[in-house]
Amino acid sequence: MEDKSRCKWSVGTTIYEKYHDEEWGIPVYDDQKLFEFLILETFQAGLSWITILKKRENFRLAFDDFDYKKVALYTEAKIQELLQNAGIIRNQLKIRSAVSNAVAFMKVQEEFGSFSKYIWEFTGGKPINNNRQSLKEVPATTPLSDAISKDLKKRGFKFVGSTVVYAHMQATGMVDDHVADCWKKQ
Repeated sequence: MEDKSRCKWSVGTTIYEKYHDEEWGIPVYDDQKLFEFLILETFQAGLSWITILKKRENFRLAFDDFDYKKVALYTEAKIQELLQNAGIIRNQLKIRSAVSNAVAFMKVQEEFGSFSKYIWEFTGGKPINNNRQSLKEVPATTPLSDAISKDLKKRGFKFVGSTVVYAHMQATGMVDDHVADCWKKQ
């Protein structure tokens, strides 16, 4: 693994390299996994991704393995319990948004048959292959992430600004932003 050329953002720590090599940019069509990434990306807003990766297992335990059906039913008592959980990011607005986003997620499922079908419709069901030469070419947002963000907000989602949405698109393989010299691109 050490001899592989990776996207520069992932080099230097084992947790980043493992995430880059095994998850980042691989197309995800499973609703449960899409919800997991949505929750993690919303908690990441304003923080570094490594912070979230280091707490990922704690999030998984705290949020019932990212079961959106369970999260949608969280009571005030459960929210207060999460606010005391030092293993996760204890931001009240983000915790509450996880609950409301689970509800909105299920409404999208009802309308489209699955969240996957809804979100992937924005790219025609296939990843967008961005031929980036370097990390400098990778944007924080795009017109497409702007449009998805706007639509998600209209549907009641919170903490889904364009930057969060674009990070979600990268993480779930809706866009391939591996740079040209990365082994994953080759």
